[in-house]
Formats: sequence, structure tokens, C-alpha cells
Amino acid sequence: MSTLFDPFTLGPLTLPNRLVMAPLTRSRADEGDVPSDIAVTYYTQRATAGLIISEATQISAQGKGYPKTPGIFTEAQVAGWRKVTDSVHAAGGRIFLQLWHVGRISHPSTQVGGILPVGPSAIKPAGKIYTSSGTEQEFVTPRALDLSEIPGIVQQYVDGAKNAKTAGFDGVEVHSANGYLLDQFLRDGTNQRTDAYGGSVENRARLLLEVTEAVIEVWGKDSVGVRLSPYSNFDDMHDSDPVTTFTYVAQKLRDLGIVYLHVIEPVNSDHPMAMPESETNPIAPILHKAFGGTFMLNGGYNKQTGNAALKSGEADLICYGVPFIANPDLVERYRTDAALNTPDPSSFYSGSVGGYTDYPTLAEAARQSQ
Repeated sequence: MSTLFDPFTLGPLTLPNRLVMAPLTRSRADEGDVPSDIAVTYYTQRATAGLIISEATQISAQGKGYPKTPGIFTEAQVAGWRKVTDSVHAAGGRIFLQLWHVGRISHPSTQVGGILPVGPSAIKPAGKIYTSSGTEQEFVTPRALDLSEIPGIVQQYVDGAKNAKTAGFDGVEVHSANGYLLDQFLRDGTNQRTDAYGGSVENRARLLLEVTEAVIEVWGKDSVGVRLSPYSNFDDMHDSDPVTTFTYVAQKLRDLGIVYLHVIEPVNSDHPMAMPESETNPIAPILHKAFGGTFMLNGGYNKQTGNAALKSGEADLICYGVPFIANPDLVERYRTDAALNTPDPSSFYSGSVGGYTDYPTLAEAARQSQ
């Protein structure tokens, strides 16, 4: 039976433990969506994680949805990320880049030239979005992508994957979760197309599979993971039959041979991405069986529930978000049963050093108390 502290072989990498740092948007990029110098410190502080998955990183200007999120489509952005990866590697860590296109979860004020964001269909999300103007604004109805534009979307992912390699990452994760572009194509609540990318499950999954296959051509299948959130209603998402939709996707990703499947299924009902279905009809075991390869679970785990999931065979790796925000040395704290720092949600997206790189490690806390 495995525990959080056992090593794990992930493609060409040997992870020293099975705690994965989740991709966490922190809204601290510099001008031009360049990763900041404090991001170098932030990621390096957490290099003891078995694997770090970077914050969601837009693959193009079109793919941007929020202020101060980093990109991977300009030379300056690549150079900024290179500082991060060099420092993480020097500290003994391993880091994947998460490739991101937000699709309809954007706003004209965030798009170059004030154009409409794009999506599979012209369906407006409910709610509001925090924009580059510094205020929350109503979502707009996106422009449905024309069939002729789809190859260009795939190429954006290819370009992002190539740039991630230049930036020194160890691999990439294709973000197909949380209501962003690839997830929007997957689910019938947001995809009402009648062409080759809409209608049937096979058609709705086509873009994700084409993107994944294209990224594999850049990186090799042993360095590409995919993230899914089957039950999440985040960003006004839903699907009429998530079990059928996502089981099909898991089977096809198995056939492509990706290095891991990362699934968000919360273990508690107060998790921001929890849905009632996840409490009564868990989908993760179904997807694990359908995928058959390395399986990563994410969704409010602590040390005890993470170890239980590993020991029972529910997962091979456990992804932690907020605990890594507040505890740069989370691995050591879990290993020694030390108390955890208390996270400050008000600073999660504040843009400052506070709540980002100033959470103390155990050693720092001990020195401060002397």
C-alpha cells in the first residue's frame, strides 16, 4: 500500500513523494503577462512537492481571461518562466506547465482590441467576471468559433507546448477543466454546435483529443497530462450525462497514452467545485478504471484522506491546492505531523508579496519564535 511519502515514477521523472502542487491562479504576473520575480521565489519555496503544476498559463492573447495571469506566447514570458524552472530545478524540484485557453470566460476589456471572447457556441455564462478595468462586469455572449478557426486553436496549444519546452519545464498539462475552452467543447450545456465538433460525445471530445495528440507530438506522451472536472458547475458548466461523456474521454486519453489523468472530484460538499452528484455517485472510480494509467485526484484532500485514497488504490498521486499556498514546506509538515499555517483567502489574488511568499516554513517559524 502506497503513502504520500513514497516515491513514484512518472514518465522519465522520479517523484520523491506523491504530493502534487495544484495549478493555482495567483494573479501576480508583471506587465505583458510575464511571470514576476516573486513567482520565482514562490515556486522555488515549494520545490519539495513531488511535482509542481504551474498556475494556468494562457497560450495566446485570445486565451486570456483574468488580469495579471501569466502567458507562454511571447519571448519575454518564456524568459520569465525560464527563471522559474531554472530555480525550481536548482532546488531539486520538478515542474509542469498548465496550458490554458479560457474560451468564453473572458471579457472584451481583457481582449486585445476589445473583441468578443470565443467559445464553441454563442452562450453567455451566468454571473460576473473580474476584469482588467479593476471591476467586476457581466459576462458577455461569446462569439462561436468558425469551423475554419479550429486548426488555429490547436496550433495555439502546439505553440504553447513548444514554448514551455524552451522555458525549461519538465512537461505540460492540458487544462480541460473548470469551464474553460476545452471543457466548454466537451459538455453539451455549452456546446450546441452542429458540425464535426458538436452533437455526439465523439464530436464534442474531438478538440480536446486533437489538442492532446498535437501536444504529444511536441513533448512525447510520457510528459503530457490532462485535467478534467466532470461534476463541476464552476463558470456555469453542466452536462446532461457526465458519466458517458467523461468515460469516453478517459478511454480515448488512455489510447493516446498520456502520462497521467488529473481529475477534480471534491471529497467535501463545501469545496468550490463540488456538486450534489459527486456526493452520491462518484465518477472518479469510473474514470480511473476507464483510463487505467497514472491517476491524480484533486478536491480538498488533507494528509489523512490523501493517504487513504492512495492506500485504497483510488489514486496514484494526490493534488493539493490551498495547503500549498499557506505551507511552502507542506511535505515536511505532513511528514512530521506539524501544525499547518492558516491560509488567508483575502490575499489569494491580491497581487502582492503578502500571502504569496511570506508564509513561514517550520524552520523560519522556529527562528522567529526565538
